[in-house]
Amino acid sequence: MMLQGRTAIVTGGGSGIGRAAAHRFAQHGARLCIADANAEAATATAQALCEAGHDAFALTTDVTDPQAVNSAVGVTVSRFGRLDILLHSAGIGIEQAFLDTELAQWRRVLDIDLTGTFLMCQSAARAMRDQGYGRIVTISSTAGILGGTGRAAYGAAKAGVIGLTRVMAVELAPYGITANCLAPGAIETELVARMHSDETRTVYRAGIPMDRYGTPGEVAEAALFLASEASSYVTGHVLGVDGGFLAAGVMHRRHSERQEPQG
Repeated sequence: MMLQGRTAIVTGGGSGIGRAAAHRFAQHGARLCIADANAEAATATAQALCEAGHDAFALTTDVTDPQAVNSAVGVTVSRFGRLDILLHSAGIGIEQAFLDTELAQWRRVLDIDLTGTFLMCQSAARAMRDQGYGRIVTISSTAGILGGTGRAAYGAAKAGVIGLTRVMAVELAPYGITANCLAPGAIETELVARMHSDETRTVYRAGIPMDRYGTPGEVAEAALFLASEASSYVTGHVLGVDGGFLAAGVMHRRHSERQEPQG
């Protein structure tokens, strides 16, 4: 029960990594606000948690709207008395060549993925500062570290999330708040299902030493560590959850070397 007695907001908690992390946090004792722009998805996650005996509620939240963001934090603190953890998983993505990326696409991705991160983290950090404790976990991407085709807006936004998280780590440390960033690689989420073509999947797997996509649950385990007291001396860190993608260079792989896991 690594999060017993703790209160968390999980943005983007209606699907994918956010939903998986919400379930993992709840299993470890956290009380949860599921904040998502998709009201139906947020409600479904919160309902599933409550049916499993956990304490959770849903809020429809547009992370680009400062009033909605402040309301999510305020309602959570009012209901549970404090806010200990923010996992900011809300985001969108597109796969569009740099030369073909339209300004409207650029602005929309930056607004949700980067500005939304800034607004949500700032509001949560203010509540955490007043109590002298907090865990902020942001979601970047391997696309925010390595250049890749079709990632002009998405990669720029996710690189910005990393830079912002490091600044937060430095400035918020005196208040007992840590700020860390997850950089998932290819993870089987609803967003990836929309973004990754068959060609993209083939190219991705060729660069992943583990030769497979990850699961939202595997990212949730990393989020759990960064959200808990076990990571008390870890801040400003970018943790890749990518099957070795960021570590890999040239890989010569023969078909005989690709074996199915045993047992």
